[in-house]
This record gives sequence, structure tokens and C-alpha cells, in this order.
Amino acid sequence: MIRPISITDKDILIVIDVQNDFCPGGALPVAHGQEVVPVINRYGARFRDVVLTQDWHPPGHESFASAHPGCKPFEEIVAPYGLQILWPDHCVQATPGAAFRSDLAIPHAELIVRKGFGREIDSYSAFYENDHKTPTGLAGYLRERGFSRVFVAGLAFDFCVRYSAEDARRIGFDVVVIEEGCRGIDVNNSVADTRAAFKKLDVLLVDAV
Repeated sequence: MIRPISITDKDILIVIDVQNDFCPGGALPVAHGQEVVPVINRYGARFRDVVLTQDWHPPGHESFASAHPGCKPFEEIVAPYGLQILWPDHCVQATPGAAFRSDLAIPHAELIVRKGFGREIDSYSAFYENDHKTPTGLAGYLRERGFSRVFVAGLAFDFCVRYSAEDARRIGFDVVVIEEGCRGIDVNNSVADTRAAFKKLDVLLVDAV
């Protein structure tokens, strides 16, 4: 029997991109994405400390297929920082699609990290933009507050959750991904690739906590 994970004051929950555009009816819906909300609300109540991330793109962002004439969503291009999947326009700043789900109820969340606001570069991770060099500042915040382990849940499992968990592990945090609180897009086998990457990096993937 697996021993339950105890949550302490050295732990923080990072809730990834629970926004309207990533849920059914949104511009870039994750199948069953709305199902993470009650799960995350339940976990949020168990953590003293919670951070929320929010995709926050300007109009015409370089990751949008609409910014590249002749290209379609889910095609790939080579950007200065590497391969970039082109997405439908989504989470445009100050639009209803960019807003958090109205049923997300974690009023004690102490920090919102907005990402993807630079027009020329995408940002999946809560810690770095997609060049893997430009920091968001979250790592410094967590270190100054004395956290040693991060729990991650949200949307989508195989993109922003994955990148955030991997970066957190690479920079020295213990990482637990709560699969019950995630849903994936699964582009080109990306869900299976995510599981393999977590195993390689010693990111703990659990059904529930």
C-alpha cells in the first residue's frame, strides 16, 4: 500500500490555466477540462499556499495560427526558440476566454503568474518562457518563501502542466503532479510522452493526494 502524502507548510499548490478558453465552449478546449474545477477546489482548500497561472496573450501572438498566413491550427513552425505548435487564438488579454473559470473557488490564492504576454514567444511553463531561459520570477518567489515541494494540477496535462512540472524539478524542487486534477490535449502522443518524461525526471505522478 502506498503511504499517503502529507501536505505541510513547505508545500505549495500551483494551479495551471483553469481558464474559460481551455474548457468546453472555449477557443482551445481541453476535453472534459471543466472536470478539474471541483477537484482543484477541493485540493485548494487543503493547502495554505496556492499560486494560479493565467495564459495572457496579446492579440496577434506569434503562437496563433492566425498570425501566420496559410497556416492552420496545430501545424508546427520553427520559431527562434525552437519548434512551436500553432494554436487557435486563445486567452487574449482581458477577454472572457482569458478569465478564470467562474466556479474556480480558491480565494486564498496569493499570487497570479501571467504568462505568454510577450508577443514574440510562447510560454507554457509557470517558470520559464519557451526559450527555457527567460524566467517568470516564480522560482525566486517560491525560494524566498521557503517552499521545497510543489504540487501541480490544471490544464493541459501534456503542455503547461508538463512544462511547469519539469522546470520545477530541474531547478531543484520536489514535484508532485495530481493527475485527478488534470486533463490533456494529446497532440501527437503528447500524453504518453509526458508520462515518460515525468518518470525520467523523478516527477511524482499520483492519481490523488
